[in-house]
Amino acid sequence: MSENVVRLHKDPEPPADTAPVTTLTVVPDPAPAPPVPLWLRSGRAVKTAVTHERTKATVRFTARHSLYVAGGARIVARRAWDARTAARYERYMRAAEAAGNMDSAAEWEERGQRFREARHRRRMDLLHSPVDAAKGIAVGTGMGIGSLVALGVVLAIATKNVTDVVTPLMAVIEFIQLLITIVTVVWGPALTIGPFLALLGLWAVGKHQQAAPAWALPANVRNGEGEPITPSIVVKALRDLGVPALRNAIKEMGDAGAGMLGPIRIAGCGVEVDVTLPSGVSTNEVQNKRRKLAENLTRHEHEVFITIPTAARTVRLWIADSGALDEPIGPSPLVTDESLTADYAKGKAPWGQDLRGDAAALSLYQRHLLITGLSNQGKTAALRALALWLALDRSVEFRVADLKGAGDWAMFDGLATVLIQGPTDEHVIEATEMVEGGVREMERRLTAPPGTAFPPLIVLVDEAQVAFMCPLLDEDRRRYGGSKATSRYFMAARKIHNQGRAVNVLLWQGTQDPTDQNLPKLVREGAHTRASLALGTESQARMALGDKAVDGGAAPNLLRPGLDKGTVVVASDGIEIPAGQSSITVRTHYIDTDTAAEIVERAKRLRDGVTTLRVIERGEERDPLADIAAVFGETPRLVTQDVLKRLAALNEDAYGKWTFADLRRVLEGTGAEAYKSDGRMVVARDRVTRALANRGEDGSVSAAE
Repeated sequence: MSENVVRLHKDPEPPADTAPVTTLTVVPDPAPAPPVPLWLRSGRAVKTAVTHERTKATVRFTARHSLYVAGGARIVARRAWDARTAARYERYMRAAEAAGNMDSAAEWEERGQRFREARHRRRMDLLHSPVDAAKGIAVGTGMGIGSLVALGVVLAIATKNVTDVVTPLMAVIEFIQLLITIVTVVWGPALTIGPFLALLGLWAVGKHQQAAPAWALPANVRNGEGEPITPSIVVKALRDLGVPALRNAIKEMGDAGAGMLGPIRIAGCGVEVDVTLPSGVSTNEVQNKRRKLAENLTRHEHEVFITIPTAARTVRLWIADSGALDEPIGPSPLVTDESLTADYAKGKAPWGQDLRGDAAALSLYQRHLLITGLSNQGKTAALRALALWLALDRSVEFRVADLKGAGDWAMFDGLATVLIQGPTDEHVIEATEMVEGGVREMERRLTAPPGTAFPPLIVLVDEAQVAFMCPLLDEDRRRYGGSKATSRYFMAARKIHNQGRAVNVLLWQGTQDPTDQNLPKLVREGAHTRASLALGTESQARMALGDKAVDGGAAPNLLRPGLDKGTVVVASDGIEIPAGQSSITVRTHYIDTDTAAEIVERAKRLRDGVTTLRVIERGEERDPLADIAAVFGETPRLVTQDVLKRLAALNEDAYGKWTFADLRRVLEGTGAEAYKSDGRMVVARDRVTRALANRGEDGSVSAAE
């Protein structure tokens, strides 16, 4: 009989064909996070609620309006105290003493003494007033009763009823009873709502004066938006300027620091106020802290201008309304008034608006002009606006060189007698010869008989720095650019500056980013009207406007490049500048190129026709007869002297030395010879044109034809 064996243990080595076993590790579930304590959750909720913006706004609102009541009560109490005591005069007297103004201090002391004497008389009168009042009441009552009885007698006689004698008296008694009844009814509610009305009045005073801490005020007031300029704000801004002597003086003045201030006047899009500084504080200490002063006044730096009026120890602050200078000004009168004309001698160009918002007009009569600034700030547009106005005077001749050549002056084709457009050295040569032609015209006028009247000639060079920096030499080894006595453009500009205005030959220049190399000192100081747009440094501002203007507060280097386009600081006797100032800031009208072309067309219609001479390649073989025909333009005839002038302007090398004999030689035998008309030798355009058309292939002209 077999036995069944049961193995209780596994074999030490498993069979070879046993499949691999995958072991799974079971990770126990993590322990649950401990619950957040209730106090922590409550604290977080409270913190979120407290720091929420809506909660902050509610707290500010509640605190603001509650503090308006407290502030209003303080202001009313202060006003009442000032009205009943001499505290006001004491403050003003201390302020005048701190400012070093002894005359004003003595005046306030005298006024305070008069106030005390008047107050004493009033108090003495109060001792006698009860007796006088009792007598007055008794007399008044008696007279009143007597009048009523007399009226009753008259009434009784009229009605023949003796009881009417007391009717008027009884009517008055009933009226008094009615008043007592009304007062009895109203008195209780009045006592109830009276305190609330008083609180409302105090709240209104506090709200008007913004009598609350800055943190509780509305966001727009905290940020300074629309904050009105008040004496207290100006004094606080000066106190926090960081000038120890000024701060200490204001502290000694107490609450009457506003004694330094003149009246705050509305001035255009801002306000203006004169500040008489205390003894020991100089005006330049305030000028040098313009940015900090502007920030203290909750304004940007460009919205505060500091100038020096005639009064000693005084600065004049002009403070713009917040954001007002970023708004564009209106269009130029040249655009809105098509009937507008110009008068070179007596008129003024409507250039723009000053910071007050008043029209700023510039006289151009016998004044050389220089406009400078950084690139792309509106220099050409500002210069062109003046030329466009003057073009409406038909007597003015223009010779224009645009050394940028971007077409900004292209509309003057047909108006200017010379028009050069381009930035190359060749264009600089032509521009230099154009200015030298202006010198010759000036010298011709200077030798004319005394009393001769000369029409204005404007020699205009835009981007003049290109001419000053030109390195080319002429055939005599003289540089066209530079600032030496051998520099042709420099010397021509100097000659016109020296004597040109006497005979109405004027040089207008526009240049950018001035330095001593691209705008020599003698040339920039020769301009009567100097204007500057935004510049980079104070040294450039001094180059542009001069030391006097900058020391007087002119600061084109503080204008914002790109944002203050077209805004110029002007130093000139040709524009009305406030008394005591050496410059004025003008926001010029912008006239775009298309509109400028329309204005030029109006100017052309005022003239007989002008032939514009353009740049011609040098070294080109000339055709004298064709050039003579070209210089006429639309003019039917020209005096021989004008023909020679226009030929010289056309090509200085070919015709600059021509005389009347040379002109006679070319026209002789052509049928276009000069002839006398009204006592002057003239040349007719039709005859020259006919001679040019009849010319044969060999260049000969048949006069018979």
